[in-house]
Amino acid sequence: MKTGFVCIAGRPNVGKSTLLNSIIGEKIAITADKPQTTRNRIRGVFTERGPGGNGFQIVFIDTPGIHKPANKLGAYMTDTAVNTLREVDAVLFVADGPAEGRDRDVLQLLAGIDTPRFAAVNKIDLLSPEAFKSIFDSYARTGFFRQVVGISARDGKNVGKLVELIKETTEEGPMFFPEDIVTDHPERFIVAEIIREKLLRYLDQEVPHGVAVALESYAEETTLTRIGAVIYCEKKSHKGIIIGKEGRKLKGIGKSAREEMENLLGVKVYLELWVKVRENWRNSDFMLNSLGYNE
Repeated sequence: MKTGFVCIAGRPNVGKSTLLNSIIGEKIAITADKPQTTRNRIRGVFTERGPGGNGFQIVFIDTPGIHKPANKLGAYMTDTAVNTLREVDAVLFVADGPAEGRDRDVLQLLAGIDTPRFAAVNKIDLLSPEAFKSIFDSYARTGFFRQVVGISARDGKNVGKLVELIKETTEEGPMFFPEDIVTDHPERFIVAEIIREKLLRYLDQEVPHGVAVALESYAEETTLTRIGAVIYCEKKSHKGIIIGKEGRKLKGIGKSAREEMENLLGVKVYLELWVKVRENWRNSDFMLNSLGYNE
């Protein structure tokens, strides 16, 4: 068995989580069309058995988008991504624009990393051939990367090719996870993330970055799981937006989250949601610790 750990890195909103889900073949990381969706390291386990029991197990680690932090939560997210770069066997850098643009700071970080590096130019389904060639060439010229590959994480185009290239960096080693495991995150973590994803998708631009989700209760019965969660926001006006007129928006968020949870857990789910205001929680060490962002 050949094994390895790979960090998926890049700026916010370039499609890192969508790529992880595509590689693993299951949704294990939430996605949204808003930057800074990922706040924690999300580990996806890719296992492929070959003849005679040989094969590959690669742990792909999706990291928060690297950006200039505006608060303590942002600093935690960026530190998490940067530290992960130094702990893995290979780096998969995801971009959707030229190297000369907004990725310059991230590329400077990669310049100091000795591990094998690959670049994935994502969203090629949205690029003209000329635009793709220009972006591709800008990363090839840096000399940082073993390979530059154009992909569409959403459609899966060339994702298999990318995995085959990364397999070449793996070495003989033990399996770190059972072969039927696709992520090491517990169901409680995934359930909270599902709620946060629905908030990101339902809310206006000014609200999503100021919300967090904490589970208050999680009780498993034979054919039903009862879940209670608190949605934290930073302003009273945001609380009103989240709840919506006559509670309709919160009901829609809850219904969408509950349906996905039932597909995940395979049982009926009874979900209760509450909304609480915690002003400036993203700069509160107490709140960040209680929400698991300072671990």
